[in-house]
Amino acid sequence: MNPKLIFKFSSDSDLRHWKVVNDAVMGGKSKSKLHLNAEGNGTFEGAVSLENNGGFCSVKYVFEPITLEKSTFIFIHLKGDGKKYQFRVKSNTSDSHSYVYLFQTTADWQTIQIPISELYPAFRGQKLNMPNYNGFNLEEIAFLIGNKKEEQFQLVVDRIEAK
Repeated sequence: MNPKLIFKFSSDSDLRHWKVVNDAVMGGKSKSKLHLNAEGNGTFEGAVSLENNGGFCSVKYVFEPITLEKSTFIFIHLKGDGKKYQFRVKSNTSDSHSYVYLFQTTADWQTIQIPISELYPAFRGQKLNMPNYNGFNLEEIAFLIGNKKEEQFQLVVDRIEAK
């Protein structure tokens, strides 16, 4: 089966549908941004602060609904910084919960392989007693860092696709 491209960063990527959401929504002081680097890759970087009960940075991408029901995995080609991140999806943008998968990065280019069936439901960091993601509808993806410590971070993303 051919991969289903969710997003491919390039030097002419339109980032208008990507939105940074940091802990400032609840009074925190963390700061982050998403931009294209010289090679055209998406670069999500910033600083997580624990001030004012903060502690996370995230960036989300909302798009027209697609289905992943024939896919088994989401693949993300990225280069990290040795830190842990969350990849999050939403079936509907109006849902309060996300489906979450934690992954560890290295300082080298790598392809993170996420089993769609292992994306678990969570709200504000708490796992919910609901079934895992089924892949039938996808309207939002996000990256989040929130490791309960103050830290600088940089996650460089080339592409996100499902197979």
